[in-house]
Amino acid sequence: MSQVLDDLVALLSLEPIEENLFRGLSQDLGFRQLFGGQVLGQCVSAASQTVEEARHVHSMHGYFLRPGDASLPVVYQVERVRDGGSFSTRRVTAIQKGQPIFTCAASFQFDEQGFSHQLPMPDVPGPEGLPTETELARQVAQLIPERMRERMTSDKPIEIRPVTRINPFAPQPCEPVKHVWFRAAGPLPAEPQLHKFLLAYASDFNLLTTSMLPHGVSVFQKFMQVASLDHALWFHGDLRMDDWLLYSMDSPWAGNARGFSRASIFNRAGQLVASVSQEGLVRLREDWK
Repeated sequence: MSQVLDDLVALLSLEPIEENLFRGLSQDLGFRQLFGGQVLGQCVSAASQTVEEARHVHSMHGYFLRPGDASLPVVYQVERVRDGGSFSTRRVTAIQKGQPIFTCAASFQFDEQGFSHQLPMPDVPGPEGLPTETELARQVAQLIPERMRERMTSDKPIEIRPVTRINPFAPQPCEPVKHVWFRAAGPLPAEPQLHKFLLAYASDFNLLTTSMLPHGVSVFQKFMQVASLDHALWFHGDLRMDDWLLYSMDSPWAGNARGFSRASIFNRAGQLVASVSQEGLVRLREDWK
C-alpha cells in the first residue's frame, strides 16, 4: 500500500478505550470542518468491532449534528441495541468536546440465500485514460483556495477519475447526473469489513454536489454554504476497494435550501455492490460579502 493509503487504513482502525468505546484520529482535508466520510467510515468500524465476525454490515443510516474539528480525535460510543437470530443492530454516537457530532444506526446480518435482482450498470467510459481528480486539481492549482490547495493537489488514498467533468471554478447549469470511477490507491488485505469501512469513507465524495449541477453553482463560490445533513448507505455484498468501482449519482430534487442525491455503486463486472443517499444543506449565504 502507499503511505497515504496506509494512513487511511490506520485512521479507520480505531483504538478501543473501554467496553463499547473507541477513539479515532482525525485528518484535515482542508475543508472548513471535519470530512464527513471520515466519521462515516469510523462509525462503521466502531460498530463492526462489537458484532461477531460472521455478521456483516448491510446498512447504516446517520445524521450529521454539529461540525467536527479536524484537529481533534473523535470518540465513538456504541450501544448494542439488539442481537437477534439473524440481525444485529448498533447505535453509534461520534463525540467531540463532550458533544455529539454524528449519530447513526447500523445493521448486520448473516449471509443468506434469497431472491436476487439488480438495476443494470450505466454504459459509461471505463477508467482507463481518464485523468484523476488530483491531476485535474493540479491543472488549476492557482485557483484553489490556499487552505485547500496542498491537500487537493497531493497524492490521495482514494483515486477518483471523473467520467463527468465539471469545472468548479466556472460552473454551468447541467443535468443533475454524475459518474466517477474510484478505488483505493494500492492493494489491500482480503478483509471484507475493511473494504466496507473504506467505501463508507469514499461515499461522501462527490455525492451532495450532484444536487448543485442544475443551478450552475459550486462549493468554491463564497456565496454558497454547503454541508451534509444525513447519509444512508446499503451494502449489497462483499466488494473490493482496490479494484475500480463506478459511482453513478443523480439528484431528483432540491428545495428549501436542501439538496437530495442518491447513487448506485457497481464493480467492473457490473454487479451492484452498494447504494447511497444523502441530503445536505445547499444555501445561498446572505453574509458572504
